[in-house]
Amino acid sequence: MYYYRRIRDMREDQDLKQKEIAAVLNIDQRVYSNYETGKREIPLHLLIQLAQYYHVSTDYLLGLTDDPRK
Repeated sequence: MYYYRRIRDMREDQDLKQKEIAAVLNIDQRVYSNYETGKREIPLHLLIQLAQYYHVSTDYLLGLTDDPRK
């Protein structure tokens, strides 16, 4: 899966730090970093939280579509 690139790009596009997104997800920054680097798969419930936070579809975050609309 290539979602890790997209979640990194989404964060960087909004000038956010990993620590800030980790706080939104209520996880440690190191854990979030592993999601962005592809070292760990992101759990579905966190992917859904990210989609809601960024106001995009989970399909967009997963790279299944280039259309960010829900």
